[in-house]
Amino acid sequence: MNKLLAALVAGLFAVGAFAQAAAPAAPATPAVKATPAAPAAKAEEKAAAKTEKKADKKAAKAEAKASAASK
Repeated sequence: MNKLLAALVAGLFAVGAFAQAAAPAAPATPAVKATPAAPAAKAEEKAAAKTEKKADKKAAKAEAKASAASK
Protein backbone atom coordinates (compact mmCIF):
# COMPACT_ATOMS: atom_id res chain seq x y z
CA MET A 1 0.00 0.00 0.00
CA ASN A 2 2.85 2.38 0.79
CA LYS A 3 4.44 1.72 -2.59
CA LEU A 4 1.13 2.44 -4.32
CA LEU A 5 0.70 5.69 -2.42
CA ALA A 6 4.30 6.68 -3.19
CA ALA A 7 3.77 5.91 -6.89
CA LEU A 8 0.58 8.01 -6.98
CA VAL A 9 2.28 10.96 -5.27
CA ALA A 10 5.27 10.70 -7.61
CA GLY A 11 2.88 10.57 -10.57
CA LEU A 12 1.14 13.72 -9.37
CA PHE A 13 4.46 15.52 -9.12
CA ALA A 14 5.42 14.35 -12.60
CA VAL A 15 2.12 15.52 -14.07
CA GLY A 16 2.45 18.87 -12.33
CA ALA A 17 5.96 19.35 -13.67
CA PHE A 18 4.87 18.37 -17.18
CA ALA A 19 1.93 20.79 -17.11
CA GLN A 20 4.21 23.66 -16.13
CA ALA A 21 6.86 22.92 -18.74
CA ALA A 22 7.43 25.73 -21.22
CA ALA A 23 5.89 25.25 -24.63
CA PRO A 24 8.26 24.88 -27.56
CA ALA A 25 9.32 28.21 -29.02
CA ALA A 26 7.02 28.49 -32.03
CA PRO A 27 6.43 31.72 -33.90
CA ALA A 28 3.21 33.41 -32.83
CA THR A 29 2.64 34.96 -36.24
CA PRO A 30 0.85 32.95 -38.92
CA ALA A 31 2.79 31.78 -41.95
CA VAL A 32 0.24 33.30 -44.35
CA LYS A 33 1.23 36.57 -46.00
CA ALA A 34 -0.93 39.67 -45.66
CA THR A 35 -1.22 40.23 -49.42
CA PRO A 36 -4.18 37.88 -50.06
CA ALA A 37 -6.46 40.63 -48.72
CA ALA A 38 -6.18 42.44 -52.05
CA PRO A 39 -7.77 39.65 -54.12
CA ALA A 40 -10.57 39.46 -51.56
CA ALA A 41 -11.25 43.16 -52.06
CA LYS A 42 -11.28 42.65 -55.82
CA ALA A 43 -13.77 39.81 -55.44
CA GLU A 44 -16.02 42.00 -53.30
CA GLU A 45 -15.79 44.78 -55.88
CA LYS A 46 -16.69 42.35 -58.65
CA ALA A 47 -19.65 41.01 -56.69
CA ALA A 48 -20.91 44.52 -55.98
CA ALA A 49 -20.60 45.48 -59.64
CA LYS A 50 -22.42 42.32 -60.69
CA THR A 51 -25.24 43.00 -58.22
CA GLU A 52 -25.49 46.59 -59.40
CA LYS A 53 -25.60 45.47 -63.02
CA LYS A 54 -28.39 43.01 -62.23
CA ALA A 55 -30.36 45.73 -60.43
CA ASP A 56 -29.94 48.11 -63.38
CA LYS A 57 -31.07 45.41 -65.80
CA LYS A 58 -34.09 44.63 -63.63
CA ALA A 59 -35.02 48.31 -63.35
CA ALA A 60 -34.71 48.78 -67.13
CA LYS A 61 -36.90 45.74 -67.72
CA ALA A 62 -39.54 47.01 -65.28
CA GLU A 63 -39.42 50.45 -66.89
CA ALA A 64 -39.86 48.97 -70.36
CA LYS A 65 -42.75 46.86 -69.10
CA ALA A 66 -44.42 49.87 -67.50
CA SER A 67 -43.87 51.91 -70.68
CA ALA A 68 -45.42 49.16 -72.82
CA ALA A 69 -48.38 48.84 -70.45
CA SER A 70 -49.12 52.57 -70.53
CA LYS A 71 -49.37 52.69 -74.36
